Amino acid sequence: MTIRLTVAQALVRFLAAQHTERDGERRRLIGATWGIFGHGNVAGLGQALVEYAEVMPYHQGRNEQAMVHAAVGYARQSNRLSAHAVTTSIGPGATNLVTGAALATVNHLPVLLLPGDVFAARPADPVLQQLEVPYAGDVSVNDTLRPVSRYFDRITRPEQLVPAVLQAVRVLTDPVETGAVTLALPQDVQAEAHDWPEEFFAERVWAVRRPGADPAELAEAVRAVRRARRPLVVAGGGVHHSRAEEALAEFAAATGIPVASTQAGKGSLRHDHPQDVGGVGHTGTATADELARTADLVIGVGTRYTDFTTASGTLFENPGVRFLNLNIAPFDGHKLAGLPLVADARSGLGDMTEALAPHGHRVDGSYVTEYTEDKERWEQRVDACFEADEPDVRPTQPQVIGVLDALADESDIIVGAAGSLPGDLHKLWRTRSRDQYHLEYGYSCMGYEIPAAIGVKLAAPGRNVWALVGDGTYLMMPTEIVTAVQEGVAIKVLLLQNHGYASIGGLSESVGGERFGTAYRHRAADGTFTGAPLPVDLAANAASLGMRVLRARTVRDLRAALAEARAADTPTCVYVETETSDTVSGAPPAQAWWDVPVAETATRSSAVKARELYERHVSTRRRHL
Repeated sequence: MTIRLTVAQALVRFLAAQHTERDGERRRLIGATWGIFGHGNVAGLGQALVEYAEVMPYHQGRNEQAMVHAAVGYARQSNRLSAHAVTTSIGPGATNLVTGAALATVNHLPVLLLPGDVFAARPADPVLQQLEVPYAGDVSVNDTLRPVSRYFDRITRPEQLVPAVLQAVRVLTDPVETGAVTLALPQDVQAEAHDWPEEFFAERVWAVRRPGADPAELAEAVRAVRRARRPLVVAGGGVHHSRAEEALAEFAAATGIPVASTQAGKGSLRHDHPQDVGGVGHTGTATADELARTADLVIGVGTRYTDFTTASGTLFENPGVRFLNLNIAPFDGHKLAGLPLVADARSGLGDMTEALAPHGHRVDGSYVTEYTEDKERWEQRVDACFEADEPDVRPTQPQVIGVLDALADESDIIVGAAGSLPGDLHKLWRTRSRDQYHLEYGYSCMGYEIPAAIGVKLAAPGRNVWALVGDGTYLMMPTEIVTAVQEGVAIKVLLLQNHGYASIGGLSESVGGERFGTAYRHRAADGTFTGAPLPVDLAANAASLGMRVLRARTVRDLRAALAEARAADTPTCVYVETETSDTVSGAPPAQAWWDVPVAETATRSSAVKARELYERHVSTRRRHL
């Protein structure tokens, strides 16, 4: 039998019937569709979402990029077992998806993009918002999504939808391939009717694989662990995606091997687990980075080894260091000339723990004593950063983090992405649960925090979700505050005002850029941006978008405001201006280098000195072979 529906109607009905399953847990694959409508999708997908509102929930967005960020936040909080779709019109609506798509793909997080496209039949050429390419008639602005999508197709005939959407769902549910998936939908094709086979709309369950380790690779991995005297685990985001936290805790407890974490992997162990030594790399703790420098075996679990993690190739200094890479993706498993253990993180950790058990393998007690004492010293440094002896003064950024850290329990979730906050959080935040720390640092995209917090809250409605936002990233994308207010999504926004791009300002100073163009100030008489701070009132802006705003001027105010916001059942913003003078204590400086090239020749002394320091660091870089 067949059912006559438009392409858009068929797509919505198909998506509503797709499910994932892992470890006996079944989830709906596409939990909802976000949309902003224009002429490219209003009569197609817009009409279909009205037609099938009872089976496909809809969320109204304000910015196309932000809708993708919200979908990504939802997918990560859902352990990649459930995702959202995003539909836009053609033209600027579609191209606004590119940044969000790149973020999703970089972070291996599933999102389905359904941008409208120009007419397939070309009844008028060009149509509104059409990009004319003289050498190719089949190119549209949606082709900008090709390099940032894990799968891309353009549906120019109804019959193409069936194989295309099956491939799209295959990629969305593949733990190796997943990321942004794009189906470009010409506006005339969306509205075209077709006779669809009834079985196309039958419920489908897509099993999410947990491949185990190859016996030969496992045996080699076990030999490497047994030979190591100073092994270190580097836990990446794959630990969370696999729900491998318990397996990692068992492995660490059984072997005594310390565990450092990347930004994506933070929270793989609780902060008070004996083997947790904190963040690693440029934004890491002194404890983890010193262990990394002397490690003879680095066991990467679900990590991509980005430059922040490896300190741009300078962190792992031991001449004999080797890498053992447990990763579900062969591409990442072979990085740094490592021994690959290509498997699901939870399966692979369980296999290694079991294989090591008969010999009761543990690291030497002196090694445990060393990192335990170092960890305690670091915790004392964190306490000093959080301490506020004078409660009636403006807080520093670490003190703001400390007040929230003291208030939060394991049910709270913090969301961040860009600026100076991620570095401070990676060093200082004491993670209490596996999914408390939601930092998007693969793409480090300004503007991610508020829409992503909405997505996280939709996936975890009973929990307190905090978007930690600096003034620079807030100005990039505050628009989804309106969405939170409209839908009653009670996110908490902690908005820090420090009058500029603080992290880039510090970086600029360190590389000889003299903080050029990083402060939010009026122009001075000499034309530079060194005048008075801009008189912007971000708290008033948030309030104008419908959010309840609490202003905190002192540490004491902040404690009260955060407690009030945490108890609120409506979207609430806590606004605080932080102390940024050179005379106050900030977070500990970077414990490892990061490569940002410095001008090779310059006349200004700041750049000359920065280049000298740069060349010293570059000389320590190595390629691990």
